[in-house]
Order: sequence, then C-alpha cells, then structure tokens
Amino acid sequence: MAAATPPQAHIIPLDGILVVTLPPILGDSDAEHLAEQVGGRLVAEQAHAVLIDMAQMRMIDSHMGRVLNVMAAMIRLLGAETMVAGLRPEVAMTMVELGMDLGGIPTALSVRHGLADLRTRAGRSE
Repeated sequence: MAAATPPQAHIIPLDGILVVTLPPILGDSDAEHLAEQVGGRLVAEQAHAVLIDMAQMRMIDSHMGRVLNVMAAMIRLLGAETMVAGLRPEVAMTMVELGMDLGGIPTALSVRHGLADLRTRAGRSE
C-alpha cells in the first residue's frame, strides 16, 4: 500500500488575484517550492495581487514566517501586492509569542474579506 500524499497548496487565479490556499501543515522544502511556484504563476497570470489563505494551517514556525516575508518581497518586486487571510487564533497567538510579524503584509479575517479589500485597492468593486 502506497503512503498517502500530504495535502498540497493550491494556486487559483481569480479576477487578477492569485489565491494561494495553504494546507494544514507545510514542510520547509514545500514552502520554499511554493514561493517559486507563486512567482511563476504571478507572471504567467499577470495578476496584480496574491491572497495567501492560511485558514487550514494549524501551526506556523519561524521558517514559515520567513518564507512568507520572502514571498511577499518577491511579489512586491514583481509589481503586485500580498495579503494574508484566515489566520486561526492559535496561529496568530503563536506568532505573537514567537515575536514574529509579517513585515507589513496586510491581513484579512477571511478570503472573502481579503478579496473584497484587494479588489477595492485595485479600484474594482465586487
């Protein structure tokens, strides 16, 4: 019997925004590979923003925090903006306890709120 494949991140283009849905747990090498994938898709889709959905993530560590900051910096250099949505309270608490911040990356309560905010920033209504 083959071992189960761990859940993967998904990248979905939606009206000029890439929605990146993170799985409950994302390994270090998977996180770094995801950052590369997001950069490639951003260029291919000519998106103006990336919304990172963390609603399924149950834990975060300092490495994942660094990957998010590097990904946001890369996205900014490519001319787009980043928003993080759906942080669970326990993940937010862990980030506070570890002294992690998202380096000015805006956050939203949910994907719905994040999409509305990014559309407003781009001058588009829902």
